[in-house]
Amino acid sequence: MTLFTLDQATREARLLPELVELTEHHRANSPEYARLLASLGHHPGRRYERIADLPWLPVRLFKHHVLKSITDDEVFKVLTSSGTTGDVSRIYLDKEAAGLQQKMLSATLSPVIGPRRLPMLLVDTRALFKDRRSFSARGAGVLGLMNFGRDHTFVLDENDRPDLEAVRAFLDKHGDQPFLIFGFTFMTWLYLYELARENKLDLSNGILIHSGGWKKLTDRAVDNDEFRRRFAEETGLRRIHNFYGMVEQIGLTFLEGTDGGGLYCPDFSDIIIRDPRTWEEVPVGTPGVVQVVSTLPRSYPGHLLLTEDQGVVHGVDDGVWPGKRFSILGRLPRAEARGCSDTFAEAA
Repeated sequence: MTLFTLDQATREARLLPELVELTEHHRANSPEYARLLASLGHHPGRRYERIADLPWLPVRLFKHHVLKSITDDEVFKVLTSSGTTGDVSRIYLDKEAAGLQQKMLSATLSPVIGPRRLPMLLVDTRALFKDRRSFSARGAGVLGLMNFGRDHTFVLDENDRPDLEAVRAFLDKHGDQPFLIFGFTFMTWLYLYELARENKLDLSNGILIHSGGWKKLTDRAVDNDEFRRRFAEETGLRRIHNFYGMVEQIGLTFLEGTDGGGLYCPDFSDIIIRDPRTWEEVPVGTPGVVQVVSTLPRSYPGHLLLTEDQGVVHGVDDGVWPGKRFSILGRLPRAEARGCSDTFAEAA
């Protein structure tokens, strides 16, 4: 199963009626959302010609308001986002939504990691799970990806120091076959790349999944191209996939293509780049504010969300997968840092 099959015209034609239905579903089941729609002038029965015309919500609303489309007794799990000021988003899931979250994440990653659970190297520390304060952010990210691997080995020991012997033992056992690597971008560079380069470790059979942005690597003059080039030259690691996602849109992961030329949208999703002054959609090649679109959220009104990130669409139906090919450029000025890997970086 692959979720990167729809060209842009087919995607929009398929998603628009589903998103309209979702909007009405949430209107009927969330009084708070219904009031928001009314205040925005989006009344029942309104017709929409484009996905970009549908009513979006700023993602920050979930930090300050309870927005859910299920009853209290249907709440199975509450997800919380990371953050640096104490404000966190709370996302309410019923059992169906919780199951769908992992299923769709698995389907999204399957084109790059395959159907089998591979031996897994985690660029983190097992001690992470002892610290409940960071667990909802970084720990939850690591734990979620651990489900896709087996024979887990942590690159760092419980004192946050690189564990060369553990990594060597892992590679001696699994390095001659495909294996999976996961880490936040900054930590993967600082700990795995440096360790592998200094000790001439062979990572050529690895498949790296990483996320977390490039903010902490700017002072090292490392961008996505440099990251990929140096890993390939120094360690043999060439199968590298960045991804972008957020807790406010369950199960949705925008995944980097095999050539590193940009991120792509799974078939049930899309992105829109908006002008921060007019909120109109901008042309290809013009940076703006990222709006994320997904047909998955039914337990809460998270299907059309304006993020606090900047991005740019590089092209449409012109890459290794169909649809929009885009990059995330970083946080908006004065936007709160999301904090997934920052808790570690600030202590390093």
